[in-house]
Amino acid sequence: MDTVEEKFLLASIFIKDGKAVMSKDDHTECGDLKDLAVRFNDSGVDRIIIFDLSDDDDEHELNLLAIRQLNRNLEIPSCGSGNIKRMEDIKKLIYAGCKFVMLNAAKPECIDLAKEGASRFGKDRMLVSIHNVDFIFKHQNELNDIFHACLVLKGTVLDAVENISMLPYVIQYSGNDMDEVEELLARENAIGIIGNVFNNPGTDFMSIKSALAGKGLSMGNFKPALSFSQLKTNSDGLVPVVVQDYKTDEVLMLAYMNAESFDKTIQTGKMHYFSRSRQKLWMKGEESGHLQFVKSLTADCDYDTVLAKVSQVGVACHTGSPTCFFNDIVTKDCSEKNPLRIFEEVYATIMDRKLNPKEGSYTNYLFDKGIDKILKKVGEEATEIIIAAKNPDPEEVKYEISDFLYHMMVMMVEYGVTWEDVTQELSRR
Repeated sequence: MDTVEEKFLLASIFIKDGKAVMSKDDHTECGDLKDLAVRFNDSGVDRIIIFDLSDDDDEHELNLLAIRQLNRNLEIPSCGSGNIKRMEDIKKLIYAGCKFVMLNAAKPECIDLAKEGASRFGKDRMLVSIHNVDFIFKHQNELNDIFHACLVLKGTVLDAVENISMLPYVIQYSGNDMDEVEELLARENAIGIIGNVFNNPGTDFMSIKSALAGKGLSMGNFKPALSFSQLKTNSDGLVPVVVQDYKTDEVLMLAYMNAESFDKTIQTGKMHYFSRSRQKLWMKGEESGHLQFVKSLTADCDYDTVLAKVSQVGVACHTGSPTCFFNDIVTKDCSEKNPLRIFEEVYATIMDRKLNPKEGSYTNYLFDKGIDKILKKVGEEATEIIIAAKNPDPEEVKYEISDFLYHMMVMMVEYGVTWEDVTQELSRR
C-alpha cells in the first residue's frame, strides 16, 4: 500500500467478540490472535487488513482491544476497518497500532470522515473500500487529496474505476487461480490483491511472490544485494552461517551454505543449509518443525561468513536447547549495558511484584495506593528532572531520570503498556 511500483499480497483477519473468526459470515473461531500474528509475520504476507465485525459499541470496544493486542505482535503493517462511524473510531484504530484505516464508501459519513482523518493523520493513512463506481465518479476530483488507495470489492468494476480515477487500488479476489492473480496485479494501478486464498498464515507467500516476480511483477520478496558467487567459500565450496535470534540477538547455531541452499533461502524465506555429514541440502526444521524464517542476511567484511537473523520456531538445537551454545568454557561477571534489555528486566520485576506482592515492597505500596498515587509520583519525578537540569551536575540529572523511569514503568504496568508497545510506536513515527 505504499507505491504503485511494488505489488502486495494481503491477508484478512476478522474480529468478532474479541476473537479471530473465519470470515465476515462464518464466525467460527480460528485461533489465538497472538499465534496468528506470529505466523503471519513469518509467512511472507505483506499487509494485513483487520475487519472489526462488531454489532454495537460495547463489542466495538472489545474488538479494539483485540486489535491492539494483535498489533502488538504483528510486524506487518495493518489496516483497521469496520464499524467506523466517527473520528474517534479512526483515532482509536490508529492508536491501537493500525498504520492505515479503511472507510466504507457505502456509508454516508465516509467522505466527511475521510477528510477529517486525512487532516488529522495524513491522507497516507486513509483508505476506502468501494463496490461500485458511483462513489469514485461523484468524488473523483477530491479522491487523491483524501485517500492513499482504495479496495475494489468487485473485479467487474475495475475498468470503470481506472477510467475515472488514477487512485491506486487493492483488488478483492474470490478465486485461487494464480494466472488470474498475475493478470490482476499486472494492471497499471493495482498495488495489491486480497482474498480467501491468502488468509491462511500457512500459505507459502514467499514462493508465490517469487513466482510472480519471475513473471516480471515487482513483488515484496527478497532481492539480494549480493550473489553467492560474490562470497568467498572454503575449500569445500561452503560459507559458514552464524544464526542469531532477530529479537534477542542470541546466537542460536552455526551451519554452512552452498550456492543451492543460499538460493533456496532467498527464494523461500526459510533457512536452508548444506549438511556436511549427509552431503545434501536441508531446510532447518524440515523434520522437527523448528523452522527458521529469514529476517536478514549480512556478509562480514571479508565476504567469507554470513550472519543470519531469524525468527526461530521452537528450538534451534537438536538436543532441545533453545541454542546450540550452552556448554560453558569460561565466564566472567559483567554488568548488563543493553538499554532495552535493562528496561525490560526492570519492567518484568515490576510486573512480578504486581502479580506476586512482596511484603515491604515500595512497588507494591504504589500499586496498593492506586493510579492517583502512581501518577502523583510520576509528576513529582518529572519536576525533579527539570530542577536537576538547572544545576551543573549531570550526575543529579541521571539520578532523577532513573527515578522517573522507574515510576513511569510502574504506571506502564498498571495500564498494561509494554516497552515493545512504546518502541513500536516510536518506530512508526
